[in-house]
Amino acid sequence: MAKFPVINLEKLNGERAATMDLIKDACENWGFFEVLNHGIPYEFMDRVESLTKEHYKKCMEQRFKELVASKALEGLQAEVTDMDWESTFYLRHLPESNMAEIPDLTDEHRKVMKEFALKLEKLAEELLDLFCENLGLEKGYLKKAFYGAKGPTFGTKVSNYPPCPTPDKIKGLRAHTDAGGIILLFQDPQVGGLQLLKDGEWVDVPPLRHSIVINLGDQLEVITNGKYKSVEHRVIAQTDGARMSIASFYNPGSDAVIYPALALVEKEEEEEKKGLYPKFVFEEYMKLYGVLKFQAKEPRFEAMKAREATA
Repeated sequence: MAKFPVINLEKLNGERAATMDLIKDACENWGFFEVLNHGIPYEFMDRVESLTKEHYKKCMEQRFKELVASKALEGLQAEVTDMDWESTFYLRHLPESNMAEIPDLTDEHRKVMKEFALKLEKLAEELLDLFCENLGLEKGYLKKAFYGAKGPTFGTKVSNYPPCPTPDKIKGLRAHTDAGGIILLFQDPQVGGLQLLKDGEWVDVPPLRHSIVINLGDQLEVITNGKYKSVEHRVIAQTDGARMSIASFYNPGSDAVIYPALALVEKEEEEEKKGLYPKFVFEEYMKLYGVLKFQAKEPRFEAMKAREATA
């Protein structure tokens, strides 16, 4: 099995061609990669980590224990397939922030997460332009494709995966592909558990201090006409150690119209890839995804194609 791709973005200065090739290979063959020297200061990431872990201990841990007790998840005998072993809350950044509405966050935590979101938004847009370069699309094409009337949608899912006594009976997070655009994950530097499906096998995404894990969502698969793929992934609950996960989703605006880039469709006409993917409004896709998240993505694409045909 090939080694999980870890890419040093600093090498874009000096070893650009080789680094762009690594990004291309990761997008085409993995749907996932990890980046280092990404422009977000490492000491700032340490602050995000420490505030997130403090918040979980102080405000979320007891609630999770109560949930486990109320759902009788402690001594599972049979496999649970309709729940995940995770404690989460959501932050919205764009088009409007909900940061002020989240209870229990200290002023410092709010300030730091707001700043973190701005840094991640900048990194997401830089990566989208690198993808454009590799795909032969004009600079800014993907960012523009994500723009609705109010720009893109951007939000963060803050999760903790506490130690689980029965990881063989319940997943930290069940297998799924991500519905959106580009996902930037700041994950625990010590406790693992994230896996992606590659060539029929589950592969660990290694914890690596100060890295940001990048993965591609369904919308990038559609816009690239299947050249880049969204990939199924899951979180395996661990018996030891709580795993922190801060996943930020840079997605199209709710009213953005998503369809394969014409330049890529024309290139692939001869390969019979024309008409593989539908054209749809992102919000409509999200409604369908809300019901079918933990199922294969292909029926979602087919359902959107059927709607397109009857529209």
